[in-house]
Amino acid sequence: MTQQSPDPLLDPNRAPMLAGVERAAAKVAALLPQTPLLPLEVDGKTVWCKAECLQPVGAFKIRGAWHRLSDLTPEQAAAGVVGVSSGNHAQGVAWAAKRLGIRATIVMPSNAPAMKLAATRQLGAEVVLYDRVTESRDAVAAKLLEQRGGTLVHAYGDPWIIEGQGSTGTEAKAQMAARGVTGPDKVVACCGGGGLSAGLALALPDAEIVAVEPEGWDDVTRSLAAGEILSVEDMAYPTECDALQTPETWPINFAVLQARGVRGVVVTRSEVRHAMRTVFEKLHLVVEPGGAAALAAVLAGKVPLTDATLVTLSGGNVDPLKFAEIITE
Repeated sequence: MTQQSPDPLLDPNRAPMLAGVERAAAKVAALLPQTPLLPLEVDGKTVWCKAECLQPVGAFKIRGAWHRLSDLTPEQAAAGVVGVSSGNHAQGVAWAAKRLGIRATIVMPSNAPAMKLAATRQLGAEVVLYDRVTESRDAVAAKLLEQRGGTLVHAYGDPWIIEGQGSTGTEAKAQMAARGVTGPDKVVACCGGGGLSAGLALALPDAEIVAVEPEGWDDVTRSLAAGEILSVEDMAYPTECDALQTPETWPINFAVLQARGVRGVVVTRSEVRHAMRTVFEKLHLVVEPGGAAALAAVLAGKVPLTDATLVTLSGGNVDPLKFAEIITE
């Protein structure tokens, strides 16, 4: 049996913490250039858009994946990792695994966007498909781990993943300070399972956090309102926000969100599409539907704004034909 490190930040049973976010931020800063923080005028206010769509894998997920995989023991690294993902976390894990020489297997839905499936395979990861409606990805991953061994690298229910995603906020805060802006005092974040929202809540303890989900996949919003974890009611509910299609949050995420009083907001398909067009027209960037959800809530007037509001543009992995359809409608 591998002896556990006395360092509490290396204990797999720990809760995510601010010290872990700061450690993750230092690791990410040593590896990757900062993503741009871009001002956007909305209703007379300047909101600050964090362009995580410009990460090497097109999404913020590279942060948590690198933090997690770079902390594996030599024994764990040799045994490989198993991840669960709708596509962006898959690429983050595959990218980190390739750089570290670790075997990676990713459980992905059979209806994931073709470009996300292809990009994950191109990075050297094995992809195991499952049916999003009839199968549990966590059950598929558990079976693989039982058969092969290895370490589970969950898309959001993991302290390292949460801390790594929180480095987005650490980086943005420093960028705002460099521009003479004190904040952020409010953060509007795209939300699937709540890993990014929880990480931002830890990284920015003085900011109000708003988690934004697409209609039909608003389990975190409903869970926060009910005070208990609730699942998605209809797993077949259609949405273009594939990156945010998670069946339910995990207790490790929910505990952080509850403790910080995070609230949820729900956006529609048309609001998301409008946000994608706005980003393309005003910021000249490509964002996927799930990566535009936070800005969709802002543009729809569902979140009161300040001049120190941070908005995540969390991903840009969208099939070209779908993107062309959306921006030209």
